[in-house]
Amino acid sequence: MPLQPKRSKYRKQFRGKMKGKSTRGTTLAFGKYGLKSLGRKWLTAQQIEAARVAITHYTKRQGKLWIRVFPDKPITSKGSEVGMGAGKGDIKGYVTVVKPGKIVLELAGVDKTTAQEAMKRAADKLPFKTKFVERSL
Repeated sequence: MPLQPKRSKYRKQFRGKMKGKSTRGTTLAFGKYGLKSLGRKWLTAQQIEAARVAITHYTKRQGKLWIRVFPDKPITSKGSEVGMGAGKGDIKGYVTVVKPGKIVLELAGVDKTTAQEAMKRAADKLPFKTKFVERSL
């Protein structure tokens, strides 16, 4: 089952704007290596799960992985052949808004080359350009 909120105050949300850069979650907080967003997009629960699977498969479950984003925004869609003005559609899934600068994934407990390849494989599953970042001491 993909990531989604257990409960929410309101069932449906407006689409909103995605302008500007990310102000929070722009530095590594847990792991030694990370994947930083360079673009802006909605990141779906399925895409997050695909990236997680790619990393855990490549690292053979060595190390620790942190997912720094959570899909809490409901996305709706109307069925085909539904006329205009028939209200807002049913919830199709959940997304998270990712802006440039946001750390999406963090990894620790593996060597640098393994982390780079794992993050590259995860980046292929994401809908925006990313950058591999390393904790500076």
